[in-house]
Amino acid sequence: MLNENHALIFDFPELKQDIVYLNYKNETFREKSKQYHLLDYDIRQLEMDGSPTDDGHMTQLKLRRAKLKDVLYQQLKQHHNEVLSAS
Repeated sequence: MLNENHALIFDFPELKQDIVYLNYKNETFREKSKQYHLLDYDIRQLEMDGSPTDDGHMTQLKLRRAKLKDVLYQQLKQHHNEVLSAS
């Protein structure tokens, strides 16, 4: 879907507390999250402008976003499971 916001908080609402915690406490997560959100913003801007780029470049950007999202999701799930185990 064009111009859809893929913010982590929207895509993983069940992990909202984990997202907030890791953004505050984990520098690596925070940096990757920042990269992800900037990339998502750039993709949405290109889509809103009628994709003034070729399909190959847009595909490359979306693949990079998906890979970053996978890395972030794994960190979120690991943290979430650690919190559940400690309870």
